[in-house]
Amino acid sequence: MTYELAADTFTGLKLLKDEPLSKYTHTKTGGPADWLAFPETVDQVKAIVSYVHEHQIPLTVLGNASNLIVKDGGIAGLTLILTKMKQITVHDDVVTAQAGAAYIDVTIAARDASLSGLEFAAGIPGSVGGAVFMNAGAYGGETKNVVASATVMTPAGEIKTLNNKELAFGYRHSAVQEGHMVVLSADFKLTPGDFDAIKAEMDDLNARRAAKQPLELPSCGSVFKRPTGYYAGKLIHDSGLQGYTVGGAQVSTKHAGFIVNIGNGTASDYQAVIRHVQATVKEKFGVQLETEVRIIGRD
Repeated sequence: MTYELAADTFTGLKLLKDEPLSKYTHTKTGGPADWLAFPETVDQVKAIVSYVHEHQIPLTVLGNASNLIVKDGGIAGLTLILTKMKQITVHDDVVTAQAGAAYIDVTIAARDASLSGLEFAAGIPGSVGGAVFMNAGAYGGETKNVVASATVMTPAGEIKTLNNKELAFGYRHSAVQEGHMVVLSADFKLTPGDFDAIKAEMDDLNARRAAKQPLELPSCGSVFKRPTGYYAGKLIHDSGLQGYTVGGAQVSTKHAGFIVNIGNGTASDYQAVIRHVQATVKEKFGVQLETEVRIIGRD
């Protein structure tokens, strides 16, 4: 189904028609968005959310499009990328960041204010909105441990502030997902610390990440959730799957938990590799790997 909009539907906001999402995703794959917009203000987001709700147009909200695979058929309706909403402020021991701010930039702002607690996120490539949406984590830390509250917008355009408990964080999960809400900003409650110690830990984690992960190639980050009692990467490695390739998508030879685009890969290539990895690990070890990466869009 094609959804008709005019490029000037929203005052002061340009809509792009049939825009290839491969230009924006970290995998460098993905078909076109029927319509794509980059809102810069909460008012613009509210106008869009209210309009699509009234006209029953599908709405997809993206941040840094990092832990994401957009299918080759693209995305129906209207897609928002929030990366222009990226303001970060620091007041006492709280860092407030808009949804489109890079999580890495928030960790730098915290470091520069000698605030500790976000070191674990020093290399996470997503946005604040994405981090809240999926309770992003790394190296033993999770977003749920540092978010005091998040300001969100409901599908009807109502703005609410949810505290940590109301966000109902779980493993790669939050109440934002169930409620189909749009994250607008988040408050991170941190602990005063020593600048040099904070910087040293962040530098160490980034060095470890660079040594172990295939950062030199396009990827969607960690593909699979950690199965109870196992590590996905080790299961994949022990299944002899590193280097397994379909088209331009390959199980990384550097870190088995990553699938990289080695050249002109498509979302279908990624999906085929994922299915093969899941089937092989299930056959060899009896473990069903679940995807951590979001897979969205039309086939």
